[in-house]
Order: sequence, then structure tokens, then C-alpha cells
Amino acid sequence: MKQSDLPDAAAREAALDPGRSFIVQAPAGSGKTELLVRRFLKLLATVERPEEILAITFTRKAAAEMRKRVLEATPEAKELGHRLRIQTIDALSASLTRQMPVLARFGAQPDLVEDARPHYREAALRTLKDLSPEAERLLAHLDNNLGTAVWLLSSMLAKRDQWLRTTGAAHSRARLEASFALERARILAAARRIHPDASVEMADECLTRDKEWRRRPAAPAALVATPGLREALIALQEMPPERYTDYQWEVLEAILRLLPYAAAHLKVVFGERGEADFTEVAQGAVRALGRPEAPTDLLLALDYRVKHILVDEFQDTSISQWELLTLLTSGWEGGDEKRGDGRTLFLVGDPMQSIYRFREAQVALFLQAREKGLGSVKLEPITLSTNFRSQKNLIAFFNASFSRILPEEADAASGAVPYSPAAPHPDKKTLGGEAATWHALPDREAEAQRVVELVREAKDRTAILVRKRDALADIVPALKAAGIRFRAIDIEHLGEKQVVQDLYALTRALSHLGDRIAWLSVLRAPWVGLSLDDLHQIAAQDRYATVWELVENNPKLERFRRILGEAIASRGRASLRERVEGVWLALGGPACVASATDLEDAEIYLDELESLEHAGELEDLAALDGSLRQLYALPDLEATDDDLQIMTIHKAKGLEFGTVIVPGLDKGPGRSDTPLFLFRERSSGLLLAPMRESGAEEDLAYRYLRNLEVEAEDLEAARLLYVAATRAENRLHLLACTKCEDDGSPRAPAPRSLLARAWLVAEAHYARMVPEQLAMDFMHAPRAPFTTLTRLALDVEKVSLPPSVHWTAPPEGSRDERIEFSWAGETARHVGTVVHRWLQRIAEDELSGWDASRISSLKKSFARDLQRRGVAPAELERSAESVALALRNTLSDERGRWILGPHGLARSEYRMRVHSPGGRVTYVMDRVFRDSDGRLWVVDFKTSRHEGAEVEAFLDRERSRYAAQLDAYAAALGGAGRGLYFPLHTGWRGD
Repeated sequence: MKQSDLPDAAAREAALDPGRSFIVQAPAGSGKTELLVRRFLKLLATVERPEEILAITFTRKAAAEMRKRVLEATPEAKELGHRLRIQTIDALSASLTRQMPVLARFGAQPDLVEDARPHYREAALRTLKDLSPEAERLLAHLDNNLGTAVWLLSSMLAKRDQWLRTTGAAHSRARLEASFALERARILAAARRIHPDASVEMADECLTRDKEWRRRPAAPAALVATPGLREALIALQEMPPERYTDYQWEVLEAILRLLPYAAAHLKVVFGERGEADFTEVAQGAVRALGRPEAPTDLLLALDYRVKHILVDEFQDTSISQWELLTLLTSGWEGGDEKRGDGRTLFLVGDPMQSIYRFREAQVALFLQAREKGLGSVKLEPITLSTNFRSQKNLIAFFNASFSRILPEEADAASGAVPYSPAAPHPDKKTLGGEAATWHALPDREAEAQRVVELVREAKDRTAILVRKRDALADIVPALKAAGIRFRAIDIEHLGEKQVVQDLYALTRALSHLGDRIAWLSVLRAPWVGLSLDDLHQIAAQDRYATVWELVENNPKLERFRRILGEAIASRGRASLRERVEGVWLALGGPACVASATDLEDAEIYLDELESLEHAGELEDLAALDGSLRQLYALPDLEATDDDLQIMTIHKAKGLEFGTVIVPGLDKGPGRSDTPLFLFRERSSGLLLAPMRESGAEEDLAYRYLRNLEVEAEDLEAARLLYVAATRAENRLHLLACTKCEDDGSPRAPAPRSLLARAWLVAEAHYARMVPEQLAMDFMHAPRAPFTTLTRLALDVEKVSLPPSVHWTAPPEGSRDERIEFSWAGETARHVGTVVHRWLQRIAEDELSGWDASRISSLKKSFARDLQRRGVAPAELERSAESVALALRNTLSDERGRWILGPHGLARSEYRMRVHSPGGRVTYVMDRVFRDSDGRLWVVDFKTSRHEGAEVEAFLDRERSRYAAQLDAYAAALGGAGRGLYFPLHTGWRGD
């Protein structure tokens, strides 16, 4: 059908006007990416150079998808591909800091780290070790609990983008207390608009401790009948105090002074390690641009070059990113009210899908931009309504339900976002049967069984979406017992896998003979499999002896002692990874796992162990514990995209499935953090409160601000449910475990659960379920099986070995030869490693900001990289020049820029594990990308160097030498163009 037939066709057409600036609210399934691409193409036809258009996304996947669609619709794709500026906001920030390293306060460009918690912890420790008066005051406030203080400071550093501006300003006690007084006056005035005599005293007289109307003596009937009065009286009872106590102010003042020092220590830690987190890079980009009234040369140059900016997923913008966009558009003139000065800003997002507060996203910024514009740029609001994704009955359910679940009015202060109705695409058909179904179950086992039934009944691609992973505790075992294959994406932490827990116990046992729990866990593991009675008999012999000593004369454990004894004896002579892996293999650990995925998880653990050990020892066990809590186990290697998908709702954002199942709606959000201090900017001013003293009663000011935080979190929870529901194309199933009151009515859900957010809609559905029906469901629901442990037979060594395999050594120079640099010496090998590393960085930056002058300025960095790898001092200068030459050649060569430049699909150092006749093989491919013609390429960089004449003959010999390797790569990718690129010669040999 035509675009003009869509319900919102006029709005979509208006959004393509290249002379006007817009902010577009694009609800779920409304085709915002398509709109962004059409706008980009429209602008492309009006500018002199493609670089005048800057498109910003929040994920690499979104940037790649947008680039792919633009190139597919552009006839001049080959010529324009490397000139399109479509990048993530983090990549933009990094490119800005590289161009102005002094103003950004970085110097050499740091590496980006996604998990900077070790850096936060180190900075917090250094801050407290200074023992400044402020640090002493904080420690005293926390009962001298150093661990708690470090954790609280670390948590604050992770969120410093929110508070750094607050703590950096000078705050007087009188001004902050005046803000509290104005806030109290605002709350009282709101209550008296409902009832003229409303007061704290009325609230205390009429309400119980549970915030309900009193029955004895009964609250006046006229008050009870007044709409909204009870809520207003509760607000009066929970008002913050007018003034700080002297103790509160001392603590708050100490915290406000201490936090900037902690942030300064963090900068030092980042500098020492040559790393930075995303917040640091974003703030560096803002510093690199200067201020609107005092712009840097970089900002002036960008103001000249960039004519149009497009931003995707604007509802996820943080404060630093808002400041960055404000600076980028600061020189733009208002001009005509609609058409401006020819430069345009195009913001697209959906505040109903703003669910990333934990990543510092501020939905209030979207509401502010829609109301007041961004900086000097006025924005015309547009709201899309056509839903291309879901069937008509589902859209009817969304409109009927979420118009009641989401707030009625927008409120930037609390983050309230009202529902925007959707309209079905005219071509979408109505499917028979229930589009959305509420399910009430008596317990978790019944819920798990219902999920199994729904998965079996589904006739299309199905996903299970959960708020938190603990909602899957009974569901995953039930799916496994039913033989349903699934792919669980970032669901199970590596440390939760049984094979990893056994390896971890073995690691601790080999690290310390006196770790009784670890040694008993090793004996309990499936490769030994002692019963609990056996373990008790061993441990009870002597509570002071090591388990290793206690099993010395146990005949059942003779083989175990022989294998472990060799590992213990090799301590100091072999790496910890080698000893752990050797014992695990010798004891038959691989025979105890359930699938090939478990073997992969074991290898991930062993790789992580190897990265953390030093000189054969694990210096920091806590670091390994932290890794196990952060790393995720692999999904089932045999599962495909067509199999059942399991993921969190956050992970599912942007995806779509035929059938969506959302269990665990009755579960709460879990425990939330308690920050060192809370703050909130209100119309009355800045409200600040420190956390209460250890062991003291609750602080009223802190409780008030915490209640505001809880309100914002609950509003986001309603949006989270919206995101989950709108992933569905055809069917939606919403499940919860509910209880009934004595009269048969459904019991209200936990206050902060997703079901509580939807209770206005869901209650009528659950009210139909009487206690007898719940009981019948419970009785007839098959019980999920208990998880069983696999144990290796004690006589495993008696199993006869298979016949020996005859092996014939391959002829010299065979295709299996993989040693690349043995003929060239160690220095050449290290040069190649460093060149590969920097080529990867240039590719990740999509060539942005890279030229010959920048390469020359990085020679000292190249020398440091080479020195760390063991290159002799006498060879450093020559080797660093070789690295610089290779990179300069690549950047100056059209072929090199094509390889490293932006593509719709591109990966650097792409790792792939494949099955081969000789077992599993891991390939690491230097560069894999799909060109503008849709052809997949695999390119290997070779830093081989040939002196003298006949360079072409040398390159031909190299192609022959690596032909088998490239063939294997291409086969692993399912077919791809093959190429060798020689940076030192700007040479190319390819298909």
C-alpha cells in the first residue's frame, strides 16, 4: 500500500521537510528507523557534501542498520559509503576528545571500558586512604565500616554524571533549607486545594499507620468521600523537615566536599591505566567543545561543517549527552520560527520506552525538548501512530490497557509519560482468538508448567521476557525437562553454571590447602561424587587438619590423591590455569557435563582465570568472584534464531516476536541501592539529603527524596511492561502467581511489581478466578522435576580404551602450517601485533578523526606498546616507525580505507569457533564486512615486509602461503570474498 494511506501519513510527510527541525515521538512498531533513513536521504539531496549530515544512534547495531539502509537506497553507495557520518554517540564523543586531547584532559586517547567498577573501587579506596577530615567524617557516620564506605563511594562514582554539577557548586545551608521550606509550602498548598483545612494534624488524626482512614474513632465521612484527600494527607505526613539538624549538615557538607575529590582520584586511575568509561568520554567531549559563549576552534569548525543532525532513541539521552547536543547546535540561529537558518535538528524517540534510568537516561530531557526545544533550536513536535508490527486486536488491547496503566499527564519532575494511542496498519489482519491473555497461577511450578504449554502451543517465533532473571528459576528446568530447545541471552551468570562452580572450587582448593569448603566441594563434585555422609566422616576426623591430610589413607580416593598430588607438586612451575584444567581433565570433568555449551562455559572460565593469575597464583580472589558475577554463560550452541528465545525485557527492546510470554509479573524489583546522598531539582530549588547514620532512625529528608526516587522507578516499571507487551506481533501472554482473600477476591499484588502497575486493568481478569479454580489448576499441574546431579562412576579407569588411531605426520609445508612470524623474528611479530591493534581501533572509529598527522603524533604510544611486549630499547624507534608507516600507508590507500571504513556489517578481530574433522577450531579474523553490493569479505592483514625489487612476486608467494587459511575462514563464514592486505606495501591480493 502507499504511504499516503497510513493514518499518520501527513505527519510522516511533514517530517521529511529538510528545512524544519522536529522532535518525533515514535511509539513501538511505528517504523522510526525507516523515517530516519528517508529523512537522511532527503537531506543528502540538499547538501553539498555528505559530511554535512551527522546521524547519531545509541548502539552500534542501530548505526549499522541505518547505514545499511541508506547505502541500499543510494545509487552512489560505493563513492559515499566512507563519507557518511552515521555513528554512535559514544563514537562521536571519542572522536571529539581525540581532536582536542588537551581540552578534553585526556592526552593520549584512552581505551573505553564497559565495566569500570574496578576503577571506581580503586578511586574510592584512594579517597578514603587520604584520611582527610571529610573522609574521617564519612567513616564515622558509617560506624567506621571501610567496606561499606568504599562500596558507597564506588556506586556514586558510577553515577557521577548526575551529581558532579551538584557537588561542584557552593551550597549554603540557608539556601538549601529554604528549598525544603518552599517544597513543604508547595505540598501544603496542593492539599488545601483539595480541602481548605488540610494539615499535618488532620492527617495524623484521620489516618492509621498503614495510611488508611481510621475506623475507631471513624474519620469524618465527608473527608473520606473527598476524592484525592487521603493521598494529599499522606503527602503531608511524608513532607521533608524544614531544616537540617547540625549533625545532618556536617555529614552532608563532608559528602559534598569529598565526592569531587573521589572524581579527581578516578581521573588519575583512568590516566594510569589508559582507560575511561563512557561518562568520562562524554564529559571530555563537552570540555573539548568549550562553552557557547567561549567556543573552541573545534566547535567553530563543526558549526561550519555540520548542517543537519539526526538523533535516534532520544529518550535515552543522559545529561552529558544533552549538553553535547546543546553545544553542537549552540551557533545555530533561530531565523524563521519554523525554517530557522537552514540548519536542522531531528530528534526521534519514544518516551514510553524510556527504561534505562540505571544507565543515567533521563526521560525528562525528551519532555523538556518537546516543550522548550534544545538550546537555541526550536522543535516542532510530531507524534506517529501507525503500528506496523502488531495485529489489530493486540493494538486494541494496548490502547485500552496502557491508557490506564501509564499516567494521564506528562510530568518532567517525576518522569511521568502519558500513553500515545496507536493505530493498526491497514494491511494488518485480525487474528482469531484472544490476542492478549492474563494467566493466574497458584505457584511457581504451575506457572512454569503453563509456560511450557504456551510454548508448545505457539505457532510462530516465541520469546519469554522477564523483568529479572530470578523469574526463570523454575521455568528453565521445566523447559529442559520438556525437551524444549531455547536460547537464553545474557540470562545465566557464568558463576551459576554447575561446571563453572566445580572448576571454581577446584581453583580455590589448589590455591589454598586449608580451604576446607573448597576441598569438600571438590570431593562432592561429579568427578568424585562423595555422599554427604562420606564428607561428614572425612571432615569430622579432625577439625584442624586439612582435607588433603584427612583423605591420605582413604582407599576410595587413591586415584584422586594421585592426580591432585601432581598438581600440588607443580605449584610454582606451572600456571594455575594449566593445573586446574589438567586436574579437571584427568578426573574426567568433561564427561560430567550435560552439553557442548557447558564445555564452552568451562573454557570461558579458564580463559578468565588465566587473565587474572600472575606468576602461577591468583592474587585477588575477589576479582575472580566479580568476573563470575558479571560474565554470562553462553546460550545453547545448538539453538537457532527460530527456537524459543529467553531474555530480559531490557535486552528485548528493539526486537519483535510472534508470541511473547511474560511470566513473574507478581515479583518485585528486588532490593535497590542506598546512595550516599539523594538530590532532586524542583521548582522550589535543589533538595539534598545525606543517608542516615549507621544504626540511627530513618532520616525524614532522605526518606522524602527516596520516595520521589521510588515514584520515578515505578513509573519506569509501567513503561517496562509496555516495552514487553509491544514486542508481540500476534499473541501476548501475561502470567502471575496470585492469592485470594478469604472472601474469594484476588489479593492485591506486591506494591512495586509489574502486576501492581497494571492492577487497574488486570484486577477484573483475576477476579474471575475463584479459589477452587486455582486449587484445581494446582492439583493437575505436573510437578517440575528436581534437578539431578551427574556423577562419574568410581571405576571409570576400568573402562576399556578405544583402539589407537594411526597418525601420519603431514608433509613439510602442509596446509596446516600456521606459524606466521617465526621466520621474521620476535620484533617483527610484535610490530605485527601492534599494527593489528591500531588497525582495529581505526576500524572501530570508522576512520573518523584519523589522518597521517595523527599517526605521527602517536609514535610514542606505539613505542610504549612495543616496549611492553618486550622489544629491545635499541629497536624501539625503528619498530615504532614501522608501525606508523603501516598505518599511514593504510589511511592513504583507497583500498585500505575501503577495508577499514564504515559498512552495514563490520567486525574486527572476529572470533569464530567451528567444528572440523580434527575437533573444534577457533578462528580470529582480522576484518569481516559486507560491502555496499551485499558481498561478504574476510580480510587478513599481513605485516610481512620485502626489501628490494620483485615486490609483486613476493605478494603472490604470500597469497599462496595463506590461501588455505583464507579458504578456511571463508568456509566458516558460509562463503565470502577473500583478501590479504599488506599495510607496509599497500599491497592487495584478493578475489
